[in-house]
Amino acid sequence: MGQPGLPVNPYRIGEAAALLGVSADTMRRWVDAGRLAAVRDEHGHRIIPGAELAAFARELARPENAEAEGRPSSARNRFPGIITHVVLGDVAAQVEVQAGPFRVVSLISRESAEELNLVPGAPATAVIKSTNVMIERR
Repeated sequence: MGQPGLPVNPYRIGEAAALLGVSADTMRRWVDAGRLAAVRDEHGHRIIPGAELAAFARELARPENAEAEGRPSSARNRFPGIITHVVLGDVAAQVEVQAGPFRVVSLISRESAEELNLVPGAPATAVIKSTNVMIERR
């Protein structure tokens, strides 16, 4: 169990920022603006309760708070990034997108890759809809 008076699964500002893919300065601004609650630990460091951070992350990910994509979709997992590598085969294409710290690899038709002009350096959003997603706990 945690220390008395401190939340269970607390995250320091830098840890919370890394989990949300933003800078520590952005996280501090959100806390200072009252968008996210934080408490001080025994050393005076600001920490964010895990449950508070999870609720805030869900709010950030809501479709109306995300960038408008221009059309409705049932897919909720969108990772904006940059195309880093494309391998065109006879029928299929392997496309790699670097989305923040995440490398997403997709196998699509060659025709789609050519129609979308998917080339290294182009901006892209990896849209993931899956019934088989594995979760690992750190």
